[in-house]
Amino acid sequence: MKPKVLIIDDEPQIRSLLEKILTLDGFSVVTAENISVGARLLAGNDILVLVTDVKLPDGSGIELTRKIKEEYPDVEIIVITAFGQIKDGVEAMKNGAFDYLVKGDDDDKLPLTVKRAYEKAMMHREVKELRSRIDSKYAFSKIIGKSKKISGAIEFAKKAAPTDTTVLLLGETGTGKELFAQAIHNSSKRSLKKFIAINCSAIPKDLQESEFFGYKKGAFTGAASDKKGYFEEANGGTIFLDEVGEMSMQTQAKLLRTIEEKTYMKVGDPKEHSLDVRIIAATNRDLKTCISEGTFREDLYYRLNTFIIHLPSLSERPDDIDILTAYFVDNYSEKLNKKIDNVSSDFLSTLKSYRFKGNIRELKNIIERAVILTPNNSLTKDLLPEEYSAKSPDSEHSLEHSLEQVEKIHILKTLEDFGGNKTQTAKALGIGTVTLYRKLKEYGLEDK
Repeated sequence: MKPKVLIIDDEPQIRSLLEKILTLDGFSVVTAENISVGARLLAGNDILVLVTDVKLPDGSGIELTRKIKEEYPDVEIIVITAFGQIKDGVEAMKNGAFDYLVKGDDDDKLPLTVKRAYEKAMMHREVKELRSRIDSKYAFSKIIGKSKKISGAIEFAKKAAPTDTTVLLLGETGTGKELFAQAIHNSSKRSLKKFIAINCSAIPKDLQESEFFGYKKGAFTGAASDKKGYFEEANGGTIFLDEVGEMSMQTQAKLLRTIEEKTYMKVGDPKEHSLDVRIIAATNRDLKTCISEGTFREDLYYRLNTFIIHLPSLSERPDDIDILTAYFVDNYSEKLNKKIDNVSSDFLSTLKSYRFKGNIRELKNIIERAVILTPNNSLTKDLLPEEYSAKSPDSEHSLEHSLEQVEKIHILKTLEDFGGNKTQTAKALGIGTVTLYRKLKEYGLEDK
């Protein structure tokens, strides 16, 4: 995208001349005849450089400089005048102007001055983004949980972060794969560069190649101009390929070549372009099963699995439900302007006995719902959806039965997730294969 510049000058001929000069030098220019129009354009456009006259119909360009720097501190301002009075230049610089030029005498200096001002503005923006990123939720310190499994995953990810190695995140839906990917990026030497997150399952397979790698004008019907792909956008930074198992075989082939050669080719362009990007991939599918089914390339899998990080499901870290619940309760209490100072034991015990298919994402939604529904400052079991509660908790026998049902459902779901593979199922459940076979027999599931 071209750098956008705003020119404010009440003389049409001057506006036209300055616009032509800057346009020829590759800038995108918008113009205004007074401060009022200029203010509206500033509010509605991503403008980083303002060129303004000193004397305007509705005010002073020097006073405008002060106001703009207060409201838009990232905007760099170049003040121009036909009179070249030194005192105006001094005053403008005091108010935060980037530079001060004289109309006619300094026209040839304008493009270079605007370029320098734009570079300074972009540098400030990048620094601000970095600071924001460091303080954002996408940091290892912001990952909630103290259980052994989540702590192990965090420590493992921290080791991978400073390197450029390809990372493969494995875990069920809602386990925080994108949060981990962003934390890895923000702790890497690429943190100042872009982080591009792509959900492969959200892109139709016939469009994946052009979306990932871009295309040249005329490559196909409707390609009216060149288009950057996600990899080009992420160049120098990190690209996160979520649900990589949903990628088409054709796109997989191009991705493999991109990883091996560190180059990419746009659709309709025979020229190879160099690429410097870190790849973090993620999936909730068993890629080895996908390989055996012929839907995922084995050679690509071994390129992606250099550094595998397993993210535990919520059922694998029940000890973290307390702290996660407390975190979400505080979060939604603040957002919804409610004071929740009590979470009942039956509310927590019910959550701990439930198999969260959507993991942390589902827990988060349930807490938000409960905070909205509570008529007072307490969260109790009756605020949970019916399916979250044991049907007959009045007796020890019924409670025991309900917990058995929970375990049975959990085993069945995990077995289903791994396509009936009992070795992988046992590993995911954190039990031995012999124990799994025993439980399958107890629950009458031997044939599963």
